[in-house]
Amino acid sequence: MKTSTDHRPLPIRHKNDPSCAPTVAPSLTSTGTQELVVRLKAVADPTRLAMLDMFAHQSDPLCVCDITERFTQNQPTISHHLKLLREAGLVACEKRGIWAFYWATTDGRRTLAAIKSLSS
Repeated sequence: MKTSTDHRPLPIRHKNDPSCAPTVAPSLTSTGTQELVVRLKAVADPTRLAMLDMFAHQSDPLCVCDITERFTQNQPTISHHLKLLREAGLVACEKRGIWAFYWATTDGRRTLAAIKSLSS
């Protein structure tokens, strides 16, 4: 939805006028852009977003067996989602024996907060 603050006066251009306003370079570097794309793709899936939200509200790391119980997908699919969240730096994992425990990283919590602010 556009508000009155979305409108800016447009520059006046004349036909055959070679003087265009200089453009400003993007503030994101190529690497920064790629990292952000990976993070955005990771949270663009409803299951992964729900997982990140769940981790962000836990005080202790969650065992993978507890995570699998909370979703309708099977274990290999849950593991794939967790891998993508880890690769994006949104969750971290530690193996203890045969079990893996997951938690939201600081970047994961900040990303979730930013996403939630979009729905306001």
